[in-house]
Amino acid sequence: MSIYDYNVPKANGEELKLADLKGKVLLIVNTATGCGFTPQYEAIEALYEKYHDKGLEVIDIPCNQFGHQTPETDAEVHEFCQLHYNTKFAQLKKSNVNGANELPLYTYLKAQIGFEGLGEHKLASLLAEMLAKEDKDWASKSDIKWNFTKFLVNRVGKVVARFEPTADMNKMEVKIAELI
Repeated sequence: MSIYDYNVPKANGEELKLADLKGKVLLIVNTATGCGFTPQYEAIEALYEKYHDKGLEVIDIPCNQFGHQTPETDAEVHEFCQLHYNTKFAQLKKSNVNGANELPLYTYLKAQIGFEGLGEHKLASLLAEMLAKEDKDWASKSDIKWNFTKFLVNRVGKVVARFEPTADMNKMEVKIAELI
């Protein structure tokens, strides 16, 4: 299977066929409206505006699995993103990224690149402590750890990078620029 074999539900009930995005660089991110990382929407929107005309597409998948930080409806999530971050990219249907009901796309993404650590971000140790309380083996699993985990897919559909919410957004931009 490849990334292009997957579809993702849109907020309006239709499906986004990733095959329709062949030849594009994809940034796939699980988001939340009430998270400490929510301000990353601003940087993601800036990347979208800077690189969209060169082939970047943002696949924004709201998720309520981490701290129940996205309780809104799909329409309310979209309104929040436009109001607070002036997003131009669409927010898809709120979906799970871990567990029995996870989107098949996320099963695929996590199999391509597993968890590699939280890095040096000021919130990394706090997040690690919180995750360890839930699961002592959290660091050895490929599961999505929190909101704003990002996967980068190149123009031929290969998953080339995974960025945890604590990753340096500038390093992510460098990688996007390389792929554009």
